[in-house]
Amino acid sequence: QVQLVESGGGLVQPGGSLRLSCAASGRTFSNSAMGWFRQAPGKEREFLSTISWDSAAAFYGASVRGRFTISRDNRENTVYLQMDSLKPEDTAVYYCAASKGKIAATIETAYLYWGPGTQVTVSS
Repeated sequence: QVQLVESGGGLVQPGGSLRLSCAASGRTFSNSAMGWFRQAPGKEREFLSTISWDSAAAFYGASVRGRFTISRDNRENTVYLQMDSLKPEDTAVYYCAASKGKIAATIETAYLYWGPGTQVTVSS
C-alpha cells in the first residue's frame, strides 16, 4: 500500500511559480508510475502529468504542456510538479496519485492511490 501527501500549494500571483511535492510512504513507490491531477470547483478532475517509474517517460495535458514539469526522486520517495507561468484558471485542488503499474498513464482508472490534495490559488 502507498500513502501520499501533497504539499507546496498556496496563493500565487498570475505569472508566478509554485513547486508541488508529493511524499509517498510504502515500498512500492519506486515501482509505480505517478501522476498529477487537479479539480476546480464545479469541474471534473483533470489529468495534468504523469511520469514512469524510472523517469524515462513523462506526458502532459494540453492545458499545462510547456508550463509544468514533472519529476521524481525514488531515493526520497517524492514526486514533484514544477508549475510556471501560472494563470488564474490554474486555480484548483491538486492531487498526486500512484499508478497500479510502472508505465506512465493519463487516465484516472490507472491510479490506485490518491493523496488528499493541496489547494493552489492563482490571483492578484
